[in-house]
Amino acid sequence: MTRDIPRQSLLSSERVTPPSVEDCVLRHVLEKWATRQPDKTFIAEGGDRQISYLQMRDISARTAAGLRALGVRQGQNVVVWLPNSVDCLRVWFGINWLGATYVPINTAYRGSLLEHVLDNAGAELIIVHADLAPRLAEVNVATLRKAVIMGGEITAIPALETLPASTLDAPESGLPPLETPIEPWHTQSIIYTSGTTGPSKGVMSSYAHLHAMAGPEGFYMLSHDDRYMCNLPLFHVGGTIPVMGMLARGGSISLVSSFSTDEFWPTIRKTETTVVLLLGVMAGFIVKRPPVPEDRQHSLRKVIIVPLAEDAPAFAQRFGVQTYTLYNMTEISTPLVSGLDPAKTGSCGQPRAGVELRIVDGNDYEVPQGSVGELIVRTSTPWAMNSGYYRNPSATAEAWRNGWFHTGDAFRMDEDGTFFFVDRMKDAIRRRGENISSFEVEAEIAAFPSVAEVAVYAVPSEIAEDEVMCAVAAAPGTPLDLALLVEFLVPRLPHFMVPRYWRIVEALPKTPTQKVQKHILRAEGITEDTWDREAAGIHIRRQKIGKRETM
Repeated sequence: MTRDIPRQSLLSSERVTPPSVEDCVLRHVLEKWATRQPDKTFIAEGGDRQISYLQMRDISARTAAGLRALGVRQGQNVVVWLPNSVDCLRVWFGINWLGATYVPINTAYRGSLLEHVLDNAGAELIIVHADLAPRLAEVNVATLRKAVIMGGEITAIPALETLPASTLDAPESGLPPLETPIEPWHTQSIIYTSGTTGPSKGVMSSYAHLHAMAGPEGFYMLSHDDRYMCNLPLFHVGGTIPVMGMLARGGSISLVSSFSTDEFWPTIRKTETTVVLLLGVMAGFIVKRPPVPEDRQHSLRKVIIVPLAEDAPAFAQRFGVQTYTLYNMTEISTPLVSGLDPAKTGSCGQPRAGVELRIVDGNDYEVPQGSVGELIVRTSTPWAMNSGYYRNPSATAEAWRNGWFHTGDAFRMDEDGTFFFVDRMKDAIRRRGENISSFEVEAEIAAFPSVAEVAVYAVPSEIAEDEVMCAVAAAPGTPLDLALLVEFLVPRLPHFMVPRYWRIVEALPKTPTQKVQKHILRAEGITEDTWDREAAGIHIRRQKIGKRETM
């Protein structure tokens, strides 16, 4: 005997609708604001240069006409190899104006890394800065046929037709109508992962994906009146978010070439920036500088600190700003975000509306609350996360197995539903039967006043499993005594988490997006300049309670 299943049990209680093209498709968003607020500043640079929405709209359309004359068509990939600049933005916007796909690449790439992304992108045209163009002569340029050189003199590149920047400025009247309307689910960009552990993967993002990432639900703290500093590279999602976030709200951005501790506050003041994201060690570098009377004389109101380190409350108090934290990566869309002034070190906030998250074991079954597992994500809205890895079906299938996107990050959740980043799954350390989070060890070491930046990683043990090693850079003008640092850690960490091996370095190896390249440190291993605390006679034992030893 069978029974009818009520229809409502098969349907969602809320109808899911796509975002409107005016809200998420770049061409239409820019047209909207250029009509509604033509004179409002969209880009502020250091100094007096400002570009309005109407000016940006016109520059983008003329750039699109120039690209069209070069043969760019809707749906094609165009590689962009430029530093942060108005030129980079006009090229990006011009590509999307045509319905083509913007493919920015890391300005640090050369050699085999550069060959890999050029081959993967499969583009015929590259827009490249004059200082980077000579590197193209050193590699196989794959499918590339033309190069537009910007920012300097034209360089001859074998196998490529090289063209001046003026080629990209053409009358808008030369633009024919779009072949088909640009829809929210069409691919807007291919952004390559940082490639810190292997070949970079090209993350395909739809217009809807980038809107969900930077829009009102994830970055709820942003407003129409904000000016968001773009201090991370435009080839990185950290540089993409300020642009898309402010476009979504009709706000403005301040555009800088890169993050600089010395120039941070002068640039904030000159550009009248109101919000900034500080990634990795940036906040630590700033808060550890000596106090000055001008500490609260600035326009900054909101600071997003990722990850949330122990010095975040001190940052908020000293500089008089609101602080937030969140969790994101190129493939997803800001699924975790905190409330105002979060206090739990290492926390990433709670799930935003429209996302579902689980912390799972190796078979994708949920682990008990408080246990560590991999974070997996899915959304209720189609196209609100990545559309896969470009020309890499095996990596796409591996990441998207069982209908969830697998982040590769280890997390735990507390009783309040707050999520805590523990480590990259591949960076986890196992020492003498204990699993160790390098992130948690790094947070404690970074709290030592003389430390500027730190990386904790595994090296082979002479017995079994791993030993814990730490590379650390001293804050400017401060001595760093490793024995005192170990003494500082003993009451703050379990005995098995205190690193045995230590290196003092001038700076950690990092990608242009400020991600520490731990694979370089691991490959170097125990070097001649390594300090072994056990060889120095510093042994840390487990605490004894009564007649039993406890871990």
